[in-house]
Order: sequence, then structure tokens, then C-alpha cells
Amino acid sequence: MMKVRLGRTGLMVTKTSFGALPIQRISFDEARDILRKAYENGINYYDTARSYTDSEEKLGYAFSDVRKDIIISTKTPGKTKEQVLADIQTSLKMLKTDYVDILQLHNPSQQDLGDLDNPDGIYAGLVEAQKRGYTRFIGITNHRLQVAMDSALSGKYDTVQFPFNYLSSDKDVKLVETCKEQDVGFIAMKALSGGLITDARLTFLHMRQYENAVPIYGIQRMSELDQFLELEKCPPVLDGEMKAAIARDRVQLAGNFCRSCGYCMPCPMGITIPEAARMEFLLRRSPYRRFLTKEWQEKMEKVTSCINCGHCKSKCPYELDTPALLRHNLEDYRKFLAEHADEIPQE
Repeated sequence: MMKVRLGRTGLMVTKTSFGALPIQRISFDEARDILRKAYENGINYYDTARSYTDSEEKLGYAFSDVRKDIIISTKTPGKTKEQVLADIQTSLKMLKTDYVDILQLHNPSQQDLGDLDNPDGIYAGLVEAQKRGYTRFIGITNHRLQVAMDSALSGKYDTVQFPFNYLSSDKDVKLVETCKEQDVGFIAMKALSGGLITDARLTFLHMRQYENAVPIYGIQRMSELDQFLELEKCPPVLDGEMKAAIARDRVQLAGNFCRSCGYCMPCPMGITIPEAARMEFLLRRSPYRRFLTKEWQEKMEKVTSCINCGHCKSKCPYELDTPALLRHNLEDYRKFLAEHADEIPQE
């Protein structure tokens, strides 16, 4: 396994690392089997969060006997110093360990961060957790580029976690470069852009171009793990066909599309925004028949109940006009449904 120095932490983490958000969707035994296979094949870094329901507990279930051999990061959504300290103690219990390697603030806004010198603020909570030995290093995750860039330049954090893949903008690339210059570990989330990048080879090769970027691939199936293990074993060559595929994706996806981060949820009208706002891509970049069912038709038609309350738009870290995006995707969905009427499942 290729390893990367994670900035000033000095931690040597596998270039292919494990994002443990998706394992909350599978059973404990399924999660253990996947996690143990990842470990046995050399993956040594696992990223989770207090907010990922039972993800931490599943990591503890799988790894309590080999804790010293792996690197774990988790995240706290706490809004005060006390909440941060309470969260990390819960995390340690779930993970069956007495420390984590990295404790990160989970996507705080600039307002949430407040004054970093505030003795009762959330940053002070990180520092206190480190003093108490609950964590070796401290970091921050974010979906807002300016917050991430300010954090990288602040000298306060050992790591920054931010969405990064071959659809990212030049400004996002600048963040990766800035982290390298500042010796801040850069952890790349959304390496597959929430499932819109369907060829893992392309994102795997893209990440290899940035020596300091550590992607945490979200894995919930053994087949997904096997694919990344095979890529590590026999790295492909970035040929003309692959470059053309990346170029096509950039034209189609870069810019005004939903990244499925979920910070717009819950919708007061019950709209499943992360899927509905990018349905046009889900229909064309993944097996589409599952989205033609009566259940999904009803979910998409819920878009008509949007009251333009502004909740989703105000919460979107990418500043998308979410209501307009929902309307566009509903119109496209209806047309797609009509064109594929003979494939609609009969229930």
C-alpha cells in the first residue's frame, strides 16, 4: 500500500483510505467483514464521525483488538466547548479506545467557529481534548471553501478535510496546494462526488497527481473495497480514453450541481433534496430503473410542495439555488419517465 505523510501530524496513512460513513447502512457483521478485509490488505486509516449513527460503534466492533495498528479520525458537531468534550468521550466509548488520532470539527460555519481564542468556544474544546489525551491531533472539516482556506492558513489545525475530486475547481486545487505549503494534512472527502463519478479508476488516478491528498473512499460493499484494492495492486495508466472521460464529466458536472452533502436536510415539506436535486444525473450515470418506481415518482412529485421557505438555499455550502434546481430536475424527471414508460415497474 502506498502511504502519504499527513502533514505536520507525521502520520503515515495509506493513499487509499476508508471513509466509514456508508457502513452505517449495513449490519455490524457485514461492516466487520469489510473493515477487517481492508485492514488485512493494508488500509490503515479510517475516518468516521459522531454524527454517522453507529459508524463509530462498528469500527470499535471490528478493530478493538488491533487499535494500535490503525489510524482513526472522528468528528464532533458540537457548538460549545462542553459539547465537543462530551462528544469525544462518547466517541471513545463507541470506538472502544482511549484516544483517537485526529479529532475534527464537523463542518462548522464561520459563525459557529467564532473567535478561535474564545476559552469557551469549540476550538478550545479541541485543544482541551488534546491536552487530556483524548486525541493526538486536531482538525476541521468543511464544505465552504473560504472556511477551509482560512483554517489551512490559521496555523490552528493539523488537518483540513474538504471535498476534492477531478470535478473540483481551480480554487479547490489551490486549497490542496496551500495545505501542502502550510504542512497541513489534506483529507479529501467526496472523492467520487457522492456517486456521480462512476469510474473509480479515474478518481484513483486523479488523486495520485496530488501527493499530499489523502482520499477517504466511502465503502459499504465488499465489491467496492475489492475494486480499490485491485487498483492499489495494479494501478492503471492514465491513457487518452480516460482523459477524454474526465473531460466529458467536467463539462457535464462541474459547477451547478448538487454534491449530496445533506446539509440542506431535513426539508420541512419532506422533499428528499440530495437525490431530487441531482436526479438528472442519477438517471443517466447509474442504473436508472430503480428510480422509475411508484415510490420514487411520489418522492419526486413532492417537489411541487416546495414553499420556497429558503431553508435549503441558506444551508447549501455551495450557494446553489436549490429550489430552482429541484424544479429543473422534476421537469427533467417527468420527461425521462415519459420516454421510458414501458420500463416502469408494474406493482
